[in-house]
Amino acid sequence: MNRESKMDIAAVDQLPVECISHIISLTTPRDACISSTKDLYFHLCHNPIIINNGAMSFSLEKESGKKCYMAGARSLCIAWGDTPKYWKWTSLPQSRFLEVAKLNFVCWLYVKARIETNQSWLRGQGFKPRSRMESPLWPTLYLLWADPVRTGISLSCAYLVFKFIDTRYGFETRPVDFGVYFDGSDNGERRKVVLDPPANMPKLSQDRGNGWMEIEMGEFFNETGEDGTVVCSVFGFDDAKSGIIIQGIELRPKSGR
Repeated sequence: MNRESKMDIAAVDQLPVECISHIISLTTPRDACISSTKDLYFHLCHNPIIINNGAMSFSLEKESGKKCYMAGARSLCIAWGDTPKYWKWTSLPQSRFLEVAKLNFVCWLYVKARIETNQSWLRGQGFKPRSRMESPLWPTLYLLWADPVRTGISLSCAYLVFKFIDTRYGFETRPVDFGVYFDGSDNGERRKVVLDPPANMPKLSQDRGNGWMEIEMGEFFNETGEDGTVVCSVFGFDDAKSGIIIQGIELRPKSGR
């Protein structure tokens, strides 16, 4: 057995027994592709579940089994986001969400996400995928999400998930500022990053392999897993900018995607 397979099985074994049992009890013949705990685990790793009325997604990080959250563009606070002159809301087949935000033109770029680190608030906000047909195991996903042993986040990172159109400008020389902090604990530290650097500069963004790129915005550490709101911000006020498409902002463990 190779090292990767051993790590995969170890990750499956970390799931709470009651969650695995409940998941198996919900499977039907039409779920033949999810015929074992390992299949189910990989399904949740590679097939994000859309929740909270389409505003967020949930998946598992492959090696650790920890939860990954992505706040879709529609759940973000985007300055001038409702003004068609500046931003266009559109659909793309590569996006997990129904809509993404395409920048037409702004001089004042400001995008902010507020994401709860303890997802118990989902109980009152319709924790479900877009339909049961998309995910017949959706009742079990709540157990995986709300399990108190695995909900607390320790060292994690926030990532901007985006892409550019060919005719973009304004991102090649001037950096944008990233901020990641717990609400009420902003120390003013910001990370400056050039999103679309020329060939003579290092490229910090990474290809996600699904038509999107990502770039680390910053880290946050919650040693005890206590409830809190992580604030993630992107801003750039120097020059006119155009041509970025934002899918969302993702929180996941430091070690992987």
